[in-house]
Amino acid sequence: MTKRIRIRTLLVGGFITLLFLLLVGRIYWVQVVNADFWSEKARDVWSKSEKLIPVRGTISDRDGNVLAMDVAAYTVAVNPKVIHDLKLENVIINKLSGVLGKSQITLREIVEAKQKNGEYYQQREVRKEGWKIDKSVADRILRFRDQLVEQTGHKDVGIYLIDQQKRSYPKGSLASHILGYENKEGKAIMGLEASLDEQLKGTEGAIKYERDGNGVILEDGTVSFKPSVDGKNVKLTIDIEIQHYIEEAIKETYDQYKPKSITAIAADPQTMEILGMANLPNFNPNMYWTAPQENFYDHSIKSLYEPGSTFKIVTLAGAVQEGMFNPDTTYKSGAIKVPGGTIHDINREGWGTITYLEGLKRSSNVEFVKLGYEGLKADKLRDYINKFGFNQKTGIELSGELPGLVQFKYPRDIAAAAFGQGGVQVTPIQQVAAVAAVANGGKLLVPHLVKEIQDPVSKKVEVIKPQVVRQVITEQTAKKVDEYLEQVVSDQEIGSGRRAYIEGYRVAGKTGTAQKVVNGHYAEDKYVISFIGFAPVGNPKIVLYLVMDEPNDRLASGGTVMAPVFKKIVQQSLRHMDVDPVTKVKTTASNTPNQEQTVEIPNLNKLDLTVATNKLKSSKLNYEVVGKGKTVLQQIPKAGTSVGPDQRIYLLTEERTKLPIPNMKGLSLRDAMEMCSILQIRVMTTGEGFVTSQSLAKQGENKVLKLVLSPPALQVSTQSGEGEDATKEATDNSKSGTTSGG
Repeated sequence: MTKRIRIRTLLVGGFITLLFLLLVGRIYWVQVVNADFWSEKARDVWSKSEKLIPVRGTISDRDGNVLAMDVAAYTVAVNPKVIHDLKLENVIINKLSGVLGKSQITLREIVEAKQKNGEYYQQREVRKEGWKIDKSVADRILRFRDQLVEQTGHKDVGIYLIDQQKRSYPKGSLASHILGYENKEGKAIMGLEASLDEQLKGTEGAIKYERDGNGVILEDGTVSFKPSVDGKNVKLTIDIEIQHYIEEAIKETYDQYKPKSITAIAADPQTMEILGMANLPNFNPNMYWTAPQENFYDHSIKSLYEPGSTFKIVTLAGAVQEGMFNPDTTYKSGAIKVPGGTIHDINREGWGTITYLEGLKRSSNVEFVKLGYEGLKADKLRDYINKFGFNQKTGIELSGELPGLVQFKYPRDIAAAAFGQGGVQVTPIQQVAAVAAVANGGKLLVPHLVKEIQDPVSKKVEVIKPQVVRQVITEQTAKKVDEYLEQVVSDQEIGSGRRAYIEGYRVAGKTGTAQKVVNGHYAEDKYVISFIGFAPVGNPKIVLYLVMDEPNDRLASGGTVMAPVFKKIVQQSLRHMDVDPVTKVKTTASNTPNQEQTVEIPNLNKLDLTVATNKLKSSKLNYEVVGKGKTVLQQIPKAGTSVGPDQRIYLLTEERTKLPIPNMKGLSLRDAMEMCSILQIRVMTTGEGFVTSQSLAKQGENKVLKLVLSPPALQVSTQSGEGEDATKEATDNSKSGTTSGG
């Protein structure tokens, strides 16, 4: 018996000893052999890691007006378990549905969501309506949450707001195709947001620290920190005011003619900085999900058009460069035969025998067949087309740009290409770059939207400089072409672009009205109408291209519809850029532009009145003294302005409150408005040009100065007929008929 007890004791003791040895071995294995592994595991449990999200760089216009920026945003989340315990499902579903605009059925699925084990979830985000909401919406939810806290007596009522950030576009739909947008997932979509994403997005950072069981950071714990790097700020070449002018003008035209699309691009021809660029239809990047897909299409770089008569500028430039264009040489207008068909002017009977200059003004297709097909011939015509940047991408900083397509083989195609139809398909941005080359002295430049890129940390600024592609034509050739195109606008009797004429500025331009190809044939009722031009000739500050695809009016043409829109935008832009009208452009009996002799106004400010008037007398300038003082305090127009000999100069000699209202007859609208601003009197204007009469009236309790303006007496009045601004071409061919023109 004793022996049996001893054996049992030895077995139990041996077993316990074995267990102890196993435990010691395991401890040794964990704490010594695998110490590093388990220490790392422990740190993972103790550690908390957080991403540090960088601020995306801002996008602003050339003057620093912000167009895109990051702002605070909030994502709504709910705790189904807490909501269920407090029995708040119905009240929360009703309220969030009203605030977020989300259906109650979908909200109930989120608020009552359970895991596979039947337990309620402890956090669910309310997507997508509750994702990255604005502060104003978040404030409404916070007020509702506070009410529930007060009613229930519980601090946690199951509604949370997660701090985030989102992209905001303060100007709404303005320049939407240029900017593109960032979606709620944080992905940059189209526009500069996408093409400059690497510069704008910055670098994500992280922080990792150790904490105790209550989540408190350990004082002696390890902290790992990688700072985030904010994105770079981008300043564009866009002028927000000119962008406004463009979008307002094309919106009015779009609403009237209801086309498939309308596109406008304005640039500085000396640098090819884009001053404004817009398409309709467009979208609001703040609410991108509400727009139909077709509204996102950027026609300025992606749409291909047969340009029609605006393309004649390329043929004209090549012909002048090669010495083939003599403005006084005559030809028979109306029709011309080429192998494969006969090409007509819009006036199929023609205008008889006319000069090449008159043919240009009337936008004669026959003339350009002679210049391009018969003169330059296929190889040289193709060479000039390529030199002007067609058949290749311009290099603007937007993704998705198309290179266009120019191909012709048969005589009829070559002849049609000379006036912008047949095998010619171009993008609007190519048109702008090509005509800017004519305006700036023959240099083809790369169009660009980015002016500066600034690092927000180092403050280092990268300035984007103009990039010359090639010298296409000589400066002398460009000057001649400018003068010829100016007459297309200034000739108020037969100029196809006469409706683009701006009083006081030298404007060059060309109209375009091109028939569209539908199912391989030229349609009788579908057109692309356009206008392109620049001002002031000699020192151009702006080149503007307008193109409308399929207006709903068959009588709409580049000259009747697009030229007036061009005039409105360019006139506003020149005034905004402080480009004073330096000459009065008049028309002679033969309707060719002539310029009056001008005199530059000296600086008269702070001068004794007698000295100032003697200076004006010596320059043979008329003047009027406003006030009874003895010293010139201000002058209108400003010093340095070039004026005609009949222009009156106003010398203001007293403070504003003592000044009488002078006779402003002969003043330009700009100077008249400046005078009224100084006098602080309200003004109403009628007409355009220069002040011809004025009257003082009352409007309620306020005095209002009424000014009547009109063009100079020597300007030939605009003719009421369509003229040749709708010049079209027809090719007699069994398969198709082609129409193009001004």
